[in-house]
Amino acid sequence: MGPPGAGKGTQAEVLCKNFNLPHISTGNMLREAIQYGTQLGRQAKKLMDDGILVSDEVIVSLVVERIKQEDCKSGFLFDGYPRTIPQAEALDQKSIGIDAVIEIDVPDREIIKRMAGRRVHLGSGRNYHVVFNPPKIVDKDDQTGEPLIQREDDKPDTVKDRLDVYRTQTQPLINFYIEKSDKGELTYIKVSGSDLPNLVSKNILEKLKV
Repeated sequence: MGPPGAGKGTQAEVLCKNFNLPHISTGNMLREAIQYGTQLGRQAKKLMDDGILVSDEVIVSLVVERIKQEDCKSGFLFDGYPRTIPQAEALDQKSIGIDAVIEIDVPDREIIKRMAGRRVHLGSGRNYHVVFNPPKIVDKDDQTGEPLIQREDDKPDTVKDRLDVYRTQTQPLINFYIEKSDKGELTYIKVSGSDLPNLVSKNILEKLKV
């Protein structure tokens, strides 16, 4: 968990390698739907461009279908999902268990600065940053050489709107999972995302006692 631009995707990749888990990113699933121009993709694109979170019903449907696949039988890692209490309750209702929740905390001012420099390869969802994680060739994807873009929802005004939405819709989920942790139903971990990515990874793994 964490605000947009907190580094959830970067840390998810590290954890997936350590635990040999599939990386389930609702953002990537949505971007694929947008790329292929599906009805869901068109609906999602308008919402994302406006800095609005996609509806719970759409996201839950995507996730349920994904975790039915063979590679999820031994576990999986959600990247930035669930984002709302209704989404979390929907997982409970479908008996989809969560063993650990990791919150990555980054101040809003730093988020805006980070996201202004973010670039993405639309076909794969691979993320770069002009300062912190630049591609080998400016504005080109390392693997395909295809162009990188700045998404509309990474531009400063939209980022501010997205942070407002996050505080309103996702922040209450923190208390929801802390309560579950207090009951012994899962492990809840909070780390600072302001450090270098490798230090954030080390902190997470230490708190998971790996």
